[in-house]
Amino acid sequence: MKRIMIEQEKCDGCKNCTVACMQAHRKTPGTVYDLGLQDPENEARHAIVGSGKGGYLPGGYFPVFCRHCAVPECAGACMSGALRKDPATGHVQYDEQRCGACFMCVMSCPYGNIKPDRSTRRKIVKCDFCAGDSEGPNCVRNCPKKAIHVEEVMV
Repeated sequence: MKRIMIEQEKCDGCKNCTVACMQAHRKTPGTVYDLGLQDPENEARHAIVGSGKGGYLPGGYFPVFCRHCAVPECAGACMSGALRKDPATGHVQYDEQRCGACFMCVMSCPYGNIKPDRSTRRKIVKCDFCAGDSEGPNCVRNCPKKAIHVEEVMV
């Protein structure tokens, strides 16, 4: 199963991965240069937290990504069945049509990655591993420091 792996010590907080994620999931056509970074419709599926200069995380930044856990607590907490683990890929998939907006998944994610969407607060936003993109996750391809990468893991 493929997973996004993080090497925290390499992350410099540039947020190229964040912009790449927003670009990959935007609803309107365009380039990264006309991407509305403050538009609630353009939302990244991960976060970069902390800072080495006055931040609450000593020594640098920490990318917070969905781990697509072997036993996903988010899917276990989902009462509507909107979250489920795909047995073929191992990725936790989200079905927006089934979501009841109870946000139990948000509360149960041990990594704090799942969040309500900013525009409607009626669905969740989580990593989908850039499903449908044959080149893999856009965030990984756009990290200049190679702090995040895809790795095959045995579950």
